[in-house]
Amino acid sequence: MREPISTPLPSPYLHPVNRKLLEGASRGERIADKVTGFLGSWRFIVIQSVIVLIWVAGNVFLLFHFDPYPFILLNLAFSTQAAYAAPLILLAGNRASIRDRMTLEHAAEEADLEEVQNEQLLRGNLEILEHVDRLEHQIIDLEKRILDRLEQREG
Repeated sequence: MREPISTPLPSPYLHPVNRKLLEGASRGERIADKVTGFLGSWRFIVIQSVIVLIWVAGNVFLLFHFDPYPFILLNLAFSTQAAYAAPLILLAGNRASIRDRMTLEHAAEEADLEEVQNEQLLRGNLEILEHVDRLEHQIIDLEKRILDRLEQREG
């Protein structure tokens, strides 16, 4: 079943961009999202196809006779549906483009943060490597001194 049109509580699992869009969405924007989500579904296509088949068959075979061929009332219903669907689709499309832009901005911010963190890690690794290099030189110097002293004792 479809969920009712309401503002879902922000979940910690939602992407920050989606959370911001949900929190800032007006009732009309949420309705537009839900309606266009339904209009773009197979469920809608099947329901509308069944209604049209019943409408045409009922009027052709005279089961009811409120919209005879050429089905002017059916055409009017389709025109009305299109007149309402087009602006809703545009609203939902605008929100989708805003969501895409916000997602890209968020991704860019995250990439900048990751770059700074990577630079810090690289600097830390470089410091560790330099420290290890100094320790290696100290160990080699100590080994040389030990070997020199051993040679002096033996010689």
